[in-house]
Amino acid sequence: MHAKVGDWLVVKSRATGRPARRGALVAVGARGAPPFRVRWTEDDHEAMVFPGPDAEVITAERQAELDGEQASRIAQVQSFLDAKSASQT
Repeated sequence: MHAKVGDWLVVKSRATGRPARRGALVAVGARGAPPFRVRWTEDDHEAMVFPGPDAEVITAERQAELDGEQASRIAQVQSFLDAKSASQT
């Protein structure tokens, strides 16, 4: 697993109903290898991480694409709900 500062570490949850954790890589080891210093999005806590098999590095560019796709889906659902609410009044 290799990364660069600015990439994202996503750790999938093993527990049902718990979301994946996502953190920005603020430091990486030699040649982009672990350990990584990660700033977790949920609480801004920083920690040194040796990622396991449930972790994935996502480039900053790809994460921006994924965030844009998610924002678009949210906007579509909100638009649908707004239209449905307006038609019921």
